Amino acid sequence: MNLLHNARIRELIASSASDSLFVDPLLEDSQIGAVALDLRLGYDFLVSILTRKPSIETATDPVSSHRAIGSYFQETRRELGEKFVLYPHQIVLCTTLEYISLPHNVYADILSRSSYTRLGVPVNTMVQPGFRGCVPLELFNHGNSPIELVVGSRICQARFFEIDGVVNYVETTRPRKYFAHVRPIVSAADMDCEIERLRCIAVKL
Repeated sequence: MNLLHNARIRELIASSASDSLFVDPLLEDSQIGAVALDLRLGYDFLVSILTRKPSIETATDPVSSHRAIGSYFQETRRELGEKFVLYPHQIVLCTTLEYISLPHNVYADILSRSSYTRLGVPVNTMVQPGFRGCVPLELFNHGNSPIELVVGSRICQARFFEIDGVVNYVETTRPRKYFAHVRPIVSAADMDCEIERLRCIAVKL
């Protein structure tokens, strides 16, 4: 497994082969650093809100009333250059401005840029090989003060790793819950296959 450097990232982006690295829009050449690619904050946001329900249900009972996870979030949008305020202890789902397509032998670690980590907004997620879409970001303000984020600003960076050896194409193209989206998507934890099995076990106990 190899961390891709500047020259290799540029080579994959410039390639017209099926295993190229696709990034669009790449607004500035300077986004490509020594070992990472800066990614910008996108337009759409799903903001967590308080409801009268005591909790978000991830293990649902079909015979009881169930409130969808999406109902705990409110959708809002900002245009390029506009501000979005992230309040303390608030979860906000958003995406990168860039649409990315990864080769089937490359995965990416998505990390906040240090300027935002120092404000108390860390980002740490992974994008699987073969991923396509705007990269999903989960923002949380760990600080005590609201933070103004600007749409289009470089909020995080992607480090790309090339996997050695043969990669199973079928494995990297199997159905995924979060794939090819261009807007933020709420958690699909309640759709995990083991949830139903665990609920049945609990009923029998």
